[in-house]
Amino acid sequence: MDFVAYVRETLAQLSANQIYFVISSAVAYLAFGLIAIWYVWPSIKDRPPKVALTPLLLYACLRVNGLMFLMPGLASPDLPSAFAVPTAYGDLSSAILALLAIACLLFSSALAVLMLWLFNIVGFCDLLYANISSFKDHVDPVLLGGAYYLAAINVPAMMVVHIIIFAYLLTGRATPKRRAS
Repeated sequence: MDFVAYVRETLAQLSANQIYFVISSAVAYLAFGLIAIWYVWPSIKDRPPKVALTPLLLYACLRVNGLMFLMPGLASPDLPSAFAVPTAYGDLSSAILALLAIACLLFSSALAVLMLWLFNIVGFCDLLYANISSFKDHVDPVLLGGAYYLAAINVPAMMVVHIIIFAYLLTGRATPKRRAS
């Protein structure tokens, strides 16, 4: 099956709840993307890594909220475990890596850039997996319960944070050479 046919088939299988979720997420991606372009990037692009990235990494520490997907009462017990378990523990791992990256930045460790890359790659892949899994595993957004806002608002915000950090890293701003100047 070619990609276009796959996309058509997938879209045809979406429930009304999934369509509402996609609309909510799309608006959140747009809003957070504009905030990043208009406000965040201009204010961090010329700052040293410790100043520029620590607030973004602190926000990433809130990803422990992903554990909500494992809590009956906040999320439905019918939430597919193929989605819930990797997403919850991926978020927890990302939060821990964000804390380690902050520590490396604050103590000017030689491992800072490596930890930033590790956090960003692991965290971005976790969110990418969660987005793909929500469709692949037919996650009805109603099953998310109170964690709906985490998926519809925090995931787009965190994806934008990852993109900002990738942009910062790819421009060489976090390298030791840049830090010394």
